[in-house]
Amino acid sequence: MIRVVAVVLFAVVLWALLVRLARWLRHADIDWTGVTFAVGFVVLAFWLRHVTGMG
Repeated sequence: MIRVVAVVLFAVVLWALLVRLARWLRHADIDWTGVTFAVGFVVLAFWLRHVTGMG
């Protein structure tokens, strides 16, 4: 019973943090092109590491 309460409490806190983050991101002045490039670069690096086995 305590586990269920803890999981539900954790889920509610996580949901509240995600809502707050979404509101902040909506009003923030972010260069999404740069963010997309950085994320793509990291994903490409991990993919190449997986494919080549080097790194």
